[in-house]
Amino acid sequence: MIVLDHSWTRYSAFSPTWLVTVLALLLAASTAKAQEPAEVLSFDADGRISVRATRLTGDFDLDGRLEESIYEQLKPLTDFTQQIPEEGEPGSERTEAWVFFDDDNIYIGARNHESVPPSEWVANEMRRDVIQLRQNDSFSVMLDTFFDRRNGAAFLVTPIGGFSDFAISNEGQRVNSDWNVVWDSRTARYDGGWTVEMRIPFKSLRFRPGRDQTWGIQLRRIIRRRNEASYLTPLPISAARGNSVIAGLWRISEAATLTDLQVPGQNLNAEVKPYGIGRMTTDRTITPEVSKKFNEDLGFDVKYGITSNLTADFTYNTDFAQVEVDEQQVNLTRFSLFFPEKREFFLEGRGNFDFALGARGSAGDGGAVSAPTMFFSRRIGLQQGKVVPILAGGRVTGKVGAVDVGALNIQTDAGDLPGVESTNFTVLRLKRDVLRRSTVGAILTNRSVSLTGSGTNQLYGADAALAFGDDVNFLGYLAKSHTTGLNSHDLSYMGRFGYTGDRYGLQAGYLVVEDNFNPEVGFLRRDDFNQATGSARFSPRPQSISWIRRFNLNASTDWLWSKREGDLETRQHRAQFATELENSDQVSFSVSNEFEQLYHIFPISRGVELQAGNYDFTSFRASYSFGQQRPISGALSLRTGEFWSGNNTSLGFNRGRIEVTPQLSFEPNYSVNWVTMPEGDFTTHLGRVRFTYTFTPRMYLSGLGQYNSSLNTFSTNLRFRWEWSPGSELFLVYTEDLDTDPFMPNRMTELRNRGLVIKINRLLQF
Repeated sequence: MIVLDHSWTRYSAFSPTWLVTVLALLLAASTAKAQEPAEVLSFDADGRISVRATRLTGDFDLDGRLEESIYEQLKPLTDFTQQIPEEGEPGSERTEAWVFFDDDNIYIGARNHESVPPSEWVANEMRRDVIQLRQNDSFSVMLDTFFDRRNGAAFLVTPIGGFSDFAISNEGQRVNSDWNVVWDSRTARYDGGWTVEMRIPFKSLRFRPGRDQTWGIQLRRIIRRRNEASYLTPLPISAARGNSVIAGLWRISEAATLTDLQVPGQNLNAEVKPYGIGRMTTDRTITPEVSKKFNEDLGFDVKYGITSNLTADFTYNTDFAQVEVDEQQVNLTRFSLFFPEKREFFLEGRGNFDFALGARGSAGDGGAVSAPTMFFSRRIGLQQGKVVPILAGGRVTGKVGAVDVGALNIQTDAGDLPGVESTNFTVLRLKRDVLRRSTVGAILTNRSVSLTGSGTNQLYGADAALAFGDDVNFLGYLAKSHTTGLNSHDLSYMGRFGYTGDRYGLQAGYLVVEDNFNPEVGFLRRDDFNQATGSARFSPRPQSISWIRRFNLNASTDWLWSKREGDLETRQHRAQFATELENSDQVSFSVSNEFEQLYHIFPISRGVELQAGNYDFTSFRASYSFGQQRPISGALSLRTGEFWSGNNTSLGFNRGRIEVTPQLSFEPNYSVNWVTMPEGDFTTHLGRVRFTYTFTPRMYLSGLGQYNSSLNTFSTNLRFRWEWSPGSELFLVYTEDLDTDPFMPNRMTELRNRGLVIKINRLLQF
């Protein structure tokens, strides 16, 4: 009998036990190595972050819980870097993100760790696309699908499921939050944070031809309690454009590169959205009066992907009855007010039609506040304050190589409005990418029936927006209108220089609008003038004062001369000191000196007329703004001082918001002017309150009540919107306008008009 010494065989090179042990260890190591998550992040030759997209295998349930195996197979994208408030520092909370795709969709998942309980998160809005979503905690992705390093599509989700999509043009020169596509998202909570999953169909996006794609990608985490924005790729604090936690996403040229992405081949890619509408109307402002008139109608919109990067839209018998009414304004100037576009058809692709964007600045920033808008879509389908029926129209938008394309043709009907003729509107806009972040372009507009009489109206223009480095930019344009009966003196041109660093800012510009320049498919606030503007800014970030994020000292000047007469018409000098606090509150003080020359009598209010002559007046303004992430927010302001020939004291509370629950909020706004003049005294009141109750992110009820003493009107607008299927909607809208003239015997009871609308549409995709 042979007896083996197990103490020897245990370590012998020829021991079977040793062999089994080694093989087991090798197998275990191999298995462990195979199960190790795959690396998806790398750096290219220029040091830019590169993310490898991974194809999804297996089932996927969009529930926000991150329970699928793909999250174990891939290493997450981590190490987000603060842009604001601490540039270059790691994000204060850990963020993990994943990017993958299948044959139909691209997916983004994220785990957002939180060291504080949910009661301290800022999540108070659920309604889709509203601005307040940007004041919440959120996770966002930006996709540069054309990989041109300047345009992108962005998608944002909050911890309670609120979501928004928006298009970014030319690195934020235009951010179109009214751009809507079909996509979906879900969120969930866990002990220590919240998670999100996004599913974005490829058919909802536009990109270059070819199955194998390389895109740009940026990921952002906003933590509102700290007013913090952190990104996958580091961004300079100057990209915040002051102190904005959202603006960094617009710096598309700094985004990461997304590789190994495969998209489906070209298919029909068509959408049809038919609608049905029923309406009951009472209108006592027209002759003959209409009382409880009922009518119904049908129409449809069609969207067709001509190529993967070019889209055609068609509309027939278009109706915008579901659109919220305009927010009223008090006008104490002698020029027309500007009301924004709210109709979906014109909002969706408006970035492709922008001309010399940025020419219309705001008072005091050195921008040309009186610069004309060459294409203003509200000129189509609206005239004399009334709706003009749109029979049909089409639009082509997209990108061909390095050229952005926008083409529009709309035919309107005369309807029942006196003096209104059936009119064709045409707009063609081309814009080519040059250099790193610059563009040059041209525009053509045509109105078949001029507003000035018989004949037509056209406009031709060329513009250039040149950006050098991160902070230096030049903007210029030359435009000419042609109107039957108006000959010569029909030019407008502008040049402007800007330096927009974080600490220093400087702007200077010169604008000319001749007296016969007539953009009838645009917007012109005033004509026949030369304008010179300039401003300087100093914005230090004091490190020694923990509760102050930024000081802002700004001085500006604005001069306008009559081009025909050569006389000074308008002048404004303004100095402002503002402080931005770490809690996002802002306090500001400013002084303004203004000069106005009147050539004619100016009726500034009922029964109060200013005589022709020169007016020089100085005023002071103070304001305090509460951060919009607060449960109660808004801006309190006080203005006092000289005003034309007398004095004006005004109080205002604007951008107000009161959060009752994350589903219910009120937005009060109120302003009052007490004006005393030798010509007469008057007081104006403008009050507005909006309430919103959000049942789900896709269903809400909102109401808007407005009182304007200048127009003697009290109006209400109630809207119920339900997106019952992605892209398919039901609207129920009630409007009412009452005359509130205080000299009427039955004040608040005189009806002007009333309307009830039910509209339903259905999105069909092919």
